[in-house]
Amino acid sequence: MHVLIVKTSSMGDVLHTLPALTDAMQAIPGIRFDWVVEENFVQIPGWHPAVDKVLPVAIRRWRKHWFGSQQREERVLFKRELQSRVYDRVIDAQGLVKSAALVTRLAKGIKHGQDSRSAREPFASWWYDKRHEIAKQQHAVERTRELFAKSLGYAKPETPGNYAIADHFLTALPNDAHRYLVFLHATTRDNKHWPESHWRDLIALMQPAGLRIKLPWGAEHEYQRALRLAEGFDHVEVLPKLSLEEVARQLVGARAVVSVDTGLSHLTAALDRPNITLYGPTDPGLIGGYGKNQIAMKSESGDLAQLSPDAVAERLRMMIAEEAS
Repeated sequence: MHVLIVKTSSMGDVLHTLPALTDAMQAIPGIRFDWVVEENFVQIPGWHPAVDKVLPVAIRRWRKHWFGSQQREERVLFKRELQSRVYDRVIDAQGLVKSAALVTRLAKGIKHGQDSRSAREPFASWWYDKRHEIAKQQHAVERTRELFAKSLGYAKPETPGNYAIADHFLTALPNDAHRYLVFLHATTRDNKHWPESHWRDLIALMQPAGLRIKLPWGAEHEYQRALRLAEGFDHVEVLPKLSLEEVARQLVGARAVVSVDTGLSHLTAALDRPNITLYGPTDPGLIGGYGKNQIAMKSESGDLAQLSPDAVAERLRMMIAEEAS
């Protein structure tokens, strides 16, 4: 059986889809997947052993210049690639009108997705041949596992979901594996940031632990923040600009991770690394870190600045001790 997955973004949502593939791989011997995903996240699906082909799409970029000649040509080439085979199933795990209309509608095969009561955007269900009711009051990983089980005709496992991507990285761990921490300080929304002064306090509090601290970054303003956080600390390393796969290799070798609410926090969970995620205004209940040793620390007031470095350091020391035992 060959299945097409439509799950284009965001990073966390793409990662949350992986356990459903593992379920299907175990339930249906020989099943293979192709996956349509936004170009920025094209590396992720290929880490899973059940994925054959990744089809990059650029809806976010195309929308800025929809009628440009380059964009039109790219859409023609994408459509040709998408329609180059007939799939046994097409599973739209995105549940949005734009992905359903621009991708799922064009794919060849019986189209499955959430019904109008379950999808994030009810009108997306118009483009599905088979519509499934998926309970909303469960984690996003479990919702996707349920959608795949109903679409492919097997019982959803009762065991926790398995991302099945950690093995991709374990064969080439960094030379200093398990002798450092990673602090994921960058996120997109201002109210999800932990104050720089808090990060510096945490860095100082963790110095006696004898572990180096690595600071990754993506954009220039994140690089500048990392430099400010590292200033004056000999045990802190600002990493060079890395690809997503290179960041994953740093994460998989970490003793533990501290992160704000960001896609890389979900990547840490998918790699089975101990992680403390700091939450302010967002509720981690249905979309937070899913996996082994994932700890959510939430500010009661919703103001992330109210979450003290001392409290985070205490929990991090406990996590390091548990990992060492």
